[in-house]
Amino acid sequence: MRLWDVAALGEALVEFNQTQTEPPLYLQGFGGDTSNAAIAAARAGAKVRYLTRLGTDRWGDGLLSLWQREQVDTTAIQRDASAPTGVYFVSHDAQGHHFSYARAGSAASQMQVQDLQHWSDTIEQSRWLHVSGISLAISASACDTVLAAMQHARQAGTLVSLDSNLRLSLWPLARAQACIRQAMSLCHVFLPSWDDLNALTGLTQSEDIIAWCHAQGAPQVVLKLGAQGAIVSEHGHQTILPGHQVTPVDATGAGDCFAGNLLARLCAGDSLQVAAIYANAAAGLSVQGYGAVAPMPRPAAVMEVLNP
Repeated sequence: MRLWDVAALGEALVEFNQTQTEPPLYLQGFGGDTSNAAIAAARAGAKVRYLTRLGTDRWGDGLLSLWQREQVDTTAIQRDASAPTGVYFVSHDAQGHHFSYARAGSAASQMQVQDLQHWSDTIEQSRWLHVSGISLAISASACDTVLAAMQHARQAGTLVSLDSNLRLSLWPLARAQACIRQAMSLCHVFLPSWDDLNALTGLTQSEDIIAWCHAQGAPQVVLKLGAQGAIVSEHGHQTILPGHQVTPVDATGAGDCFAGNLLARLCAGDSLQVAAIYANAAAGLSVQGYGAVAPMPRPAAVMEVLNP
């Protein structure tokens, strides 16, 4: 029996997002790519459970409170008294947004394959398992855990979505290439950004990037193009989805918002193309405020964009 639409596995973080440069001011919130996706999916109407390890610090308590407010189930989350909850900072300039991390030795990075004994039932009871490149990158043991979770999901008939979310500050390019390629062979839908795959493969043409993704074993690919929209590729057919004209403030979490809304709409019965159209609109709305979580839209706002 599938009790959950989406189980997301990864690391949640405390976020300090720069809203002013002189003097520097930061807005405290919460982030972490798979946590953002989980919240986005829940806001879009999906039944969601999150899987991670948290410190027993006040930041971990804050994350639990956030998920409970957002109706993301926290029953399976593990607390670790010996490791902290991770922190990251977001700064902004003319080139976009930039991340700095204080997550070495974080509770989530200490996850082990043995943790799956706590999470296997959730994976089996979910329609989708959502993971990301950051889930793979934060430590060798986390990488092993995520890959084992993906394999378990496939054995249980649970669909797997993978967001590339490449952060080369976390691991060397060669290791990122090897691990992400392995993960791609275990996913049902791959959600890369153009920037990530350009850095990962050196390819510059969208059609070449998509062909490479399929060659690694990903049967369905949604290539995110930022303000230019997205390309949906499945069954040998590609559909270009144009972007929405918005005034961006902060793109932090936009791809995660896309992923969560896509999965929620797939669970509601949409085709991949229709789900991506909805997710594209939601992501456009999410860049119009600061922080990863606060600007994520509710369905009514998305429908206003789709049906003006």
